[in-house]
Amino acid sequence: MAILKTTGLTRQFGGLVALSDVNVEVHEREIVGIIGPNGAGKSTFTNVVAGVYLPTAGKIEFCGQDITTKAAHEKCHSGISRTFQLMRPLMGLSLIQNVMIGAMFGKMHSLRDARKRSEDLCQFLNLENVERPISAMTALEIKKMEIARALATEPKLLFLDEVMAGLNKDETMEMIDTVRKIHAQEMTIVIIEHVMRVIRELTSRVVVLEWGRVLCEGPYEIVSSNPQVITAYLGEEAEC
Repeated sequence: MAILKTTGLTRQFGGLVALSDVNVEVHEREIVGIIGPNGAGKSTFTNVVAGVYLPTAGKIEFCGQDITTKAAHEKCHSGISRTFQLMRPLMGLSLIQNVMIGAMFGKMHSLRDARKRSEDLCQFLNLENVERPISAMTALEIKKMEIARALATEPKLLFLDEVMAGLNKDETMEMIDTVRKIHAQEMTIVIIEHVMRVIRELTSRVVVLEWGRVLCEGPYEIVSSNPQVITAYLGEEAEC
């Protein structure tokens, strides 16, 4: 069953067409990768689905319901959550308070319930010393905190926008294990990533965007050997 379906999804910014007639389906419990060169429309796709931008044209269905024109908070309440390409911690709050924001905003939990939910998530993601300020955390820990904050909204569909960016090899492997752990909880995940090792190891299917359009889609092994994809994006990375 398709938990997310976009039909003819288009987004223009003035004369710039960031997305053009994008048709994508994400099925329950899948990990779908979205790849493509910079400017291909990957983050715009996430922002339109999540409600940051309204589409110029097209339709978005989530769990069989038309959510095309819903606002970001309504889409969050319905079960769509996401992380951001650039880390966005609330610097004036502690680790646990950052996560609690997600629990209180996404599901309107009481302060007490939000605290319990957030503590459980921090333990699940191996985040210790939850009263620490953000300034005392590593980049990997902040990325995990942002995932915890997204999970605190109790989503059915989780978008991860370049969560591996800036991590070293060991940290990347730890984050791969973290995503697998989340997926094992029957979470549906869309992961946007430039690190092809991550896409190869995690995804069941890959959608390739180029200039706002779907270039091709399929299992990584097939997509990575597509001459158009190699020319447009992968190049030598196809062997990585």
